[in-house]
Amino acid sequence: MEIQLKKRWSSEYKWGRKQADIWDLQTNFIYSISEFDEVNKEIYNRFSTHKKFQELRNYGLNRWYNFWSAQAVEFIFTSHPLVRQVKNAMDREKDLFINGIAFDHKMSVYPKGYNVGLKDAQIQLKELAKWLYINQSSQQRIHLKNRLFVVLYKNDGEHWRLKAELGWIKLLVDEYLDSFSKKNLIELSHTKGVVKCDIIFGVR
Repeated sequence: MEIQLKKRWSSEYKWGRKQADIWDLQTNFIYSISEFDEVNKEIYNRFSTHKKFQELRNYGLNRWYNFWSAQAVEFIFTSHPLVRQVKNAMDREKDLFINGIAFDHKMSVYPKGYNVGLKDAQIQLKELAKWLYINQSSQQRIHLKNRLFVVLYKNDGEHWRLKAELGWIKLLVDEYLDSFSKKNLIELSHTKGVVKCDIIFGVR
């Protein structure tokens, strides 16, 4: 999968628009095609005559890249002996259990909208966690469940490329899980209780 994801690097990573239901429906075939050349061919076959072909191609390839990277990282997590995958693959609230604690996992690049430098963010994890809960929730509704964030930062600004570095991400995840402790989790209070979360940084 790492080899397939890195083939995406040859084209510019550009969305051109926010994610939208109509374009999502048109590109949902990306969920069933794991090979880059095949998904690229499918995009061409479906949209080559469309007046917005290049936008649709970028959109489809970006969705493909993010989905298959996330799938691979979930596999990395669930391959660790501390982790158990949820039985229901359609569960929207959790992906896995670590020592019996349920978590949803979210991998993202260092957010442009977070106006705090990397070094400060790595120290002030709780503040970044609050920001991620609020700003990465669907329709700005806070995801009030336990979550593990994998946040990627590349010094040249090309953070998105790190989503393909699966061997390196596995080292980060395994190191985190090998020393996992419930007492080290970040706790965020809200009107309905407390969520437990944590942030795994990947910096290159």
